[in-house]
Amino acid sequence: MYAIVETGGKQYKVSEGDTIYVEKLPAEVGSQVTLDKVFLIGGEQVKVGAPTVAGASVTAKVVEHGRGKKIVVFKYKAKKNYHKKQGHRQAYTKLRVESIQA
Repeated sequence: MYAIVETGGKQYKVSEGDTIYVEKLPAEVGSQVTLDKVFLIGGEQVKVGAPTVAGASVTAKVVEHGRGKKIVVFKYKAKKNYHKKQGHRQAYTKLRVESIQA
């Protein structure tokens, strides 16, 4: 069984036991998180929501919080002596999917 869920403005395909990295969530490490925006539940019988599946949810456990690899944002204008270098590390939450309720 799998599900398509949304969190942090992005959609993820998850199954029980999967580990996913999502935008940082305000939850403690070791706590349970419930993802209510379930768009599709697949398996033997497919349930498609309009826009979400009523009564469906995905329960996940927060494994850790962290920050991703640094990306460099470099702005440059030719012949104008303008350049600007910035770095960014996106915060994430690592989740382990424990159950899918249909």
